[in-house]
Amino acid sequence: MMVIDLKLQERQAAGNPIQVGILGAGEMSIGLVNQIERYTPGMRTAAIYNRTPEKAARAYATAGIDTTSSAANGPALDDAILAGQAITVESPEILWAAEQIDVVVEMTGTIQLAFDWIMQAMAAGKHVVSFNAELDATIGPYLQIKAREYGVRYTLGDGDQPGVTLNLYRQVKLMGFNPLVCGNIKGMLDHYRTPATQQQFAAENGLSVNMVTSFADGTKVSLEQAAIANATGMQVARRGMLAFEYDGHVDDLTSRYDIEQLKQLGGIVEMVIGAQPGPGVFVFASTDDPVSARFLAYGKLGKGPLYSFYVPYHLLFFELPFSIVRLVDFADGTVDSMHDFKVEVIATAKKDLKAGDVLDGLGGFDYYGECENTAVVRAQTLLPVALAQGKTLIRDIAQDTALSWGDVARGDPDPIEVAYRSIRLQ
Repeated sequence: MMVIDLKLQERQAAGNPIQVGILGAGEMSIGLVNQIERYTPGMRTAAIYNRTPEKAARAYATAGIDTTSSAANGPALDDAILAGQAITVESPEILWAAEQIDVVVEMTGTIQLAFDWIMQAMAAGKHVVSFNAELDATIGPYLQIKAREYGVRYTLGDGDQPGVTLNLYRQVKLMGFNPLVCGNIKGMLDHYRTPATQQQFAAENGLSVNMVTSFADGTKVSLEQAAIANATGMQVARRGMLAFEYDGHVDDLTSRYDIEQLKQLGGIVEMVIGAQPGPGVFVFASTDDPVSARFLAYGKLGKGPLYSFYVPYHLLFFELPFSIVRLVDFADGTVDSMHDFKVEVIATAKKDLKAGDVLDGLGGFDYYGECENTAVVRAQTLLPVALAQGKTLIRDIAQDTALSWGDVARGDPDPIEVAYRSIRLQ
């Protein structure tokens, strides 16, 4: 990170800030704009697109920028950027039509729209940083392939659990250890939470009720861990992850894992429920070096064979500028799904479902997401959670049953389904 701050200082001194174009103006985007404009010299929010322009203007205003202009095309946006103006744009395509935009940051929280826009941006020669674990877990390997074809970089960004975990994973590997568990510490898990149960909490915190529901029912953490698995080559020990419940410190859980099973699987992604320090992330790693083992014991990390490393927080948009600099100036992705699919998130019925039901979306009433190894997903033709929305059931499904492609009517596939189906196990 110290290299990043020096690079930003260099850019600031040269009057050459990274020009960021942002898709979406929700709460996380508002936080990112505030972080860039107030606390990240050497970077600026050049332009924002949101379907409701007033929200884009509000994101600027929250960061203390009260006057914005609107650009109707790429050349107009280029002129405005060179003039140092803060701009809202009338369509997302304007962001990648402008030569001055260095990177597009996707923060829409959508699946299909985000996929379409990321593909367009990369085809136009723009680097992309996404804050969308849902999309990356579903189609990240495909986006990596297309980014290489277009000669650009795509990555899932820092600040959310996948980015924080991958930073820790790389640090642990750099010290010569063998990461075998990449874990997420969850405060609670209830697969049967719905927008009805989460409505009050969502309203009190100014958040989308479906987003809040996906946190509580386990879909979000499953998507995050799948993204990590596809970036590391890890798998899950069983469907849904082991998901130990424990109210002590995560350090105490190293003895709960079978190290030979971990090695056989190439490491696992995991979550634990109720442990401390929440809401942090952890990596359990091994070493075969007696010198390393001796000094790990000296450093109070125990006697192995698993050693615990953790970060006690994730800081959302506060850390996202780090990913932007790493991608633009160092060609370094934060979470890159380069291992093809290893783990996917499947749709599992929250309740008894009936033939003819049209499935709702993530964080809804109908299904929750669970991690499963891709070999099993493909063998059993299981339905990915992010591709379930809008599908019509052709048979009754019992609660807690994993949905398959054979359970839903097949219409014309949308582009993201076509892309998903084009990826095959290596």
